This record gives sequence, structure tokens and C-alpha cells, in this order.
Amino acid sequence: MKKNKTVLVTGSQGFIGSYICIELLSLGYKVIGIDNYSKYGKVKRAHDNHTEFRLIEVDCADNSFKTTFISGKEKDTKIDFIIAGAAMIGGISYFHKFAYDLIATNERIIANTFDIAIDRFKKKELGKIVVLSSSMVFENANIWPTPEDHQLICPPPSSTYGFQKLACEYFVKGAFEQYGLPYTIVRPFNCIGVGEDKSIKEEEVLSGNVKLMMSHVVPDLINKCLRGQDPLHILGDGNQIRHYTNGKDIARAVGIILESENAVNNDFNISTSVSTTVLQLAEMIWKKINPDKPFRWVSDPPFEHDVQKRIPDTTKTKKVLGFEAKVNLSESLDEVIEWMKQNRGILK
Repeated sequence: MKKNKTVLVTGSQGFIGSYICIELLSLGYKVIGIDNYSKYGKVKRAHDNHTEFRLIEVDCADNSFKTTFISGKEKDTKIDFIIAGAAMIGGISYFHKFAYDLIATNERIIANTFDIAIDRFKKKELGKIVVLSSSMVFENANIWPTPEDHQLICPPPSSTYGFQKLACEYFVKGAFEQYGLPYTIVRPFNCIGVGEDKSIKEEEVLSGNVKLMMSHVVPDLINKCLRGQDPLHILGDGNQIRHYTNGKDIARAVGIILESENAVNNDFNISTSVSTTVLQLAEMIWKKINPDKPFRWVSDPPFEHDVQKRIPDTTKTKKVLGFEAKVNLSESLDEVIEWMKQNRGILK
């Protein structure tokens, strides 16, 4: 019974982490969340007051996180699964501003998490670890749609963030080879949804007359449209291709993966199968917010690590897990636009 199983979720208060917590709680799991509010500050999440959720506020990069669960006060806490989601992560400006911290901090986080997982598995107290990797492991892909095993042959990522996410997958490989630790690797593609607030470490960069929201492209474009920017400024020529996947779908996939025998020692692209260019996205957002105004746009210089194509092959995920994304882009945009209107104080 799921109600008797406990999941440790690192990064529980983050953007994707909060979606995952809500999904697991709805499925009947007990959830122990780990977070230090380093990304958004003391945000409130929908799962915070759930009777089966407990938050431990600790920095996953600090050694105290590991000792708490191996030799400290949580050493006897029941854990059936670990979802490794904590990471220092941001929009594309993060790749430049925090080039060293992204690899150094995230290596400490993943090493501590795997130390806990290996300790529990050796004691026969853990079913498996689920690692949230990233589409950025395919940063230099040369096959599209990109299958799961392409990361074994394509050039390694150029950004330190992408390279570290690939390193996470090698932690998986090492722990399995040496200890037999069961795993599943999850690669979300361009998660969108509500709850992605402004990072407290964001760089302030002007994009036209509006400060660029460096989290991700969807909230950035919505913010500009809500503030009346005309023409709309986009990074690059707008031909970058993405697969915008709702956080609910990513969380639903994780829920399936947690118990699926077919998911054990396997990896999956978790994404919608629909390609959208940044320019198409911008026009969709514009028409939803400015239905009576002609769409006008201009290009801003792109950042170095602005990948031109992120196009996943979702065949394996559908065949092995029976999973397909359900929430389309238009529905997601309606949801995010309304959330930003209500929560960000953007409109007068």
C-alpha cells in the first residue's frame, strides 16, 4: 500500500519539486521534503500543510544533510524511495553568472544524496533512487528527435550546468555498478507551470524597457506582455525549438516511475511530443494578453548556451511506461498567465 511508503524528496520546495510532492501525496505516499529555500526564499507551497508531508530545512550540499540520515536524528526514519531533485538551477544567465557554483554545489548535493541512498540500500531499507537529470545533457545533440541513449555518443554539454547533470547520471552508473543500487533517470524537458517565482539571485538585465526574468522563457515573455512591452523583445532570432511540458505531467510521470518495474534501472525523456519555436510561443502569449494588438517583436542578442534544438524522442516513455503528456501548451499558458496576474502584482 502506498500509504505505508515514504519518499524523501530533495528540493521539495522548488518549482518541479512542489509538483512532485503534490502528486505523491495525492497518490497516498508519505513525503519528507528537504530544502533550504535558496532559490526563491521562504515561499509557501500547496503541500506544506498536508498531514503526510514533513519538511526538513537543511542545505543538501552541507555534510549535515548526509549525517542527519546516516548517523544523526533521522537515521531510523523509514525511507522507501529517494527522489534526487535538489540542485542549484536557474535560467540561462545562471549558466554564466554561476559557472563554477553550478558544478561545485550540485556535485556536493548529489554526492550527499547518493551517500544516503547507498547507506540505506546496503541496509535493505531503500527500494531505489529516482534522479532528476535534465534535457541539458543533450546540449550538443546532433540527432532529433533525441533518444535516451544519445547522451552516450553525442559531444558532452558545453555548459557547466549541463555537464554536471550528465555527471549525475554517472553517479547513477557508479552506484549501480559498485553497489547494485536500483535507479531511474528522469530527464524533464522545459517544465512550465505555476509557482516559478523570481530567483533571489537573479541578474538584473534590461530587455528593452523591461527587466529580463531570467528564470525561463515562458514567465519572461508573459511578464513583458503584462507590462505592455511593444514590440516584444525575445532572445535570439526566435527559431529555438522547445517542448514545453507542464509540471503536472512531469510529476505524474514520476509517480508512475516510482513503482513501475519497467522503470527500474532505466532512463526516460519526460516531455510533450509537440515542438514549438520561441517565436511561436511569443505570439501565443501575445495574443492571449493583447488580443486586439498586432504582434510585433524584436531580437535581443542571445546568450552563449542558448541551445537551438531541444527535441526529445518520447517513443520509449510511451512504450515502456504508457505515459504521454496530457496538458497542452495553450492550457499551460492560460494557467501561468492567470497565476502571474494574481500573484506577482504586475497589473495595476
